[in-house]
Amino acid sequence: MLLFAGLGNPGGKYANNRHNVGFMAADAIARRHSFSPWSKKFQGLIAEGTLGGEKVILIKPQTFMNLSGQAVGEALRFYKLSPSALTVFYDEIDLPAGKLRVKVGGGSGGHNGIRSLDQHVGKDFRRVRIGVGHPGVKEMVHGHVLGDFAKADQDWLTVLLDAIADGAELLAKGDDSSFMNRVTLALRDKLTPTGDDDRPPPKAPKAQSPKAQSHVRQARPQKPAVKLPETGPMAAMLKKLFGGKD
Repeated sequence: MLLFAGLGNPGGKYANNRHNVGFMAADAIARRHSFSPWSKKFQGLIAEGTLGGEKVILIKPQTFMNLSGQAVGEALRFYKLSPSALTVFYDEIDLPAGKLRVKVGGGSGGHNGIRSLDQHVGKDFRRVRIGVGHPGVKEMVHGHVLGDFAKADQDWLTVLLDAIADGAELLAKGDDSSFMNRVTLALRDKLTPTGDDDRPPPKAPKAQSPKAQSHVRQARPQKPAVKLPETGPMAAMLKKLFGGKD
């Protein structure tokens, strides 16, 4: 048995926050793989299903983000699971919006939900870090993560959540690399490039002769060059003006 936890804050006012993208990932997996309806248990909401032949419990802690470890720890102890059976989906400000990385263990990176999990279950669990971007200034981080996704984010967010749901069986099998590759390819196929690492190399400019002209221009009659007088008063004046000599 495996435990998949999506992190977020309960309540409608937080539903579309960047901080709730873990809840969104859990919901996407439950819908795609026909998990049971959500029910209350372990200070959270849980749904049961199967991924890649493995029984999986999805949990969305309802303790608020800072106390996520209480609900997840309770569930792990009830099912007698080790931290290695746990996969956590959560927002990551240190990744560009729309990027995703998977790792086992590590620090909290300042994320209060992960800090709570580290305290209650240890650090040896799989972390699916979903990039929501950084506002650029430390003082703006709180407002950024507790702010709703912008309309412009919906295109990549929908594709990303669908790809997470599609690849969830790979996570259940422990194939983290294939899971990340599937998500990356889904974003590349369905969205325009979002960074230099996703962008194809620019085409070299086509060489063009400096004297090349269109066939229309070439077909136009050319104006004859104006012939200047060689003798007479006008010729003398021009020579004097431009420094010519007799």
